[in-house]
Amino acid sequence: MQQPTEKKCRPAALLPILVFLVLYLGFGILFEYGLKVEMGFYKVQAIVIFLIALLVAVVQNRELSFDQKVRVMAKGMADENVLTMCLIFLAAGAFSGAVSAAGGADSTVNLFLSFLPGKFAVGGLFLIACFISLAMGSSTSTIAALAPFAVGIGEATGFSMALCLGAAVSGAMFGDNLSMISDTTIAAVRTQGCAMKDKFKMNFWIVLPAAVLTVILLVLVTPSGDSAVEAGGYSVVKVLPYLVVLVGALIGFNVFAVLIAGTVLSLAVGIATGAFPWTEMFTVMYDGIYGMYDITVISLIVACIGALVNEGGGIEAIIRFIRSRVRTKKGAQLGISALVAGVDVATANNTIAIVLTGPIAKDIGREFGLDPRRTASLLDIFASVVQGLLPYGAQILYAVGGAAAAGYAVSSLQILPYLFYPVLMGMCALVFILFIPQRDRREPPVEQTEPSK
Repeated sequence: MQQPTEKKCRPAALLPILVFLVLYLGFGILFEYGLKVEMGFYKVQAIVIFLIALLVAVVQNRELSFDQKVRVMAKGMADENVLTMCLIFLAAGAFSGAVSAAGGADSTVNLFLSFLPGKFAVGGLFLIACFISLAMGSSTSTIAALAPFAVGIGEATGFSMALCLGAAVSGAMFGDNLSMISDTTIAAVRTQGCAMKDKFKMNFWIVLPAAVLTVILLVLVTPSGDSAVEAGGYSVVKVLPYLVVLVGALIGFNVFAVLIAGTVLSLAVGIATGAFPWTEMFTVMYDGIYGMYDITVISLIVACIGALVNEGGGIEAIIRFIRSRVRTKKGAQLGISALVAGVDVATANNTIAIVLTGPIAKDIGREFGLDPRRTASLLDIFASVVQGLLPYGAQILYAVGGAAAAGYAVSSLQILPYLFYPVLMGMCALVFILFIPQRDRREPPVEQTEPSK
């Protein structure tokens, strides 16, 4: 009888990720700070560095032929999440191009600023993103909807574009981690065997201080000066496309339906108000879609790298490394957190990271008597912490793409310093692990949240 094949465990399979980080960060720092090149970080084109990392991944693992590696990469690109993300990129690009050409971005920003003082504009943007992402359950969809709005705020106020985009990404990660319809929440509670509402309650009190501190920090770092933030004129009709997208997102409509409806309405408004002739409607959509090309290709390349890393045993190496060093109850929680964070770095997908590490986390939790609500919260939090900070993660790429669609060159690394919420969320979770002991009472797993057979 043939024995089951043991999973490969090869730390060397993580080399492509290391190559990308070293080259991307290394040349970015060299150009920006060493050689003083203007927009130095943006000179390091991510797609080129990713292709180099992909080449390293293809050269590795000689057990597979090139044709077999191509099949592995094809499966990675054909993943439902990857394809959905690419299609959302294109739909968001069409909406961004249409609404910008119709003048919707300027009108929406001016309307927003006319009611909210400029000093609090970025903090308000964060809260809006928190609310929308909590209702939608998707950080990427939230960023797709809000990125043009964030860019518009930057244009109207003169604030750093990276600051405005960072606020939108931060708020998007709030709902990605907490929402009951978020795929990360569903994956976390199903793998750990607890109820969503119980996980939400525990998770909420862990991250609430991070959200409050983020608002305070955003207000503090937002420049003062009335001249820079004076609101201009606006047309309520031109604001309608954004309202349709935001309200549709809050209600929970499919993101594609919401973006398509927003695009059609933007075209109608633009033509009706004379912003552009009807013969230009395809051109304005194309302009937005064109700005998403690089991000779409990057997403596919990242999927290829992740598939090869997983096939080569890189993910299994991370899992075994963490598990072998767990000794105490606090250590178990730190190990679970590091485990899901490490896998997320390798896969650039927080849902996949939770699905891959969830069963291991559950075993560790049982061995050390951890509350399933606690392990589910930690899985979701630390996957979201890392995902919100990855320069090559979908969330930051969406933000960069939103800026590119509007004609602004903003690199991933320029946004990183303003991602206050993911960092504070991780810090609050560490305080929770180290200083807030769990109660002795443990509730049994909830059957309906167990994975289906």
